[in-house]
Amino acid sequence: MGTTGPGLAVLAGFTAEDTPAVAMKLARKLVDLRIFEDAEGKMNRSVHDLGGTVLAISQFTLYADTRRGRRPSFEAAGRPEFARPLYETFCEAITAAGVDCERGVFGAHMELATVNDGPVTIIIDSDDLERPRRT
Repeated sequence: MGTTGPGLAVLAGFTAEDTPAVAMKLARKLVDLRIFEDAEGKMNRSVHDLGGTVLAISQFTLYADTRRGRRPSFEAAGRPEFARPLYETFCEAITAAGVDCERGVFGAHMELATVNDGPVTIIIDSDDLERPRRT
């Protein structure tokens, strides 16, 4: 069972279009994102700066499509045999960036308990990383 102290609880999902390069880019973005407060209370420190850890939980349900009917479709989520290596690449890239990465059990039914210290929940979508910042 993975645990983390100060740091990030990350729900990570991958689609069939994602690649190892995408997984590594997401990991780098995650460890460098300045979302922790500095001494002045400004969000100016990354999990790397903090010396924090990441708890990465695989979560195919992030790609639930609820547009039709009453049962979500998970067709956009990568199949386990495809998504597992991407999840492993993602976690390894976090570790390679100098941040400890605890892992959930891929594909397992898990109970997750989190303490959210602050009002910050952020979605990082690989599709958004390629879009221009301003249109």
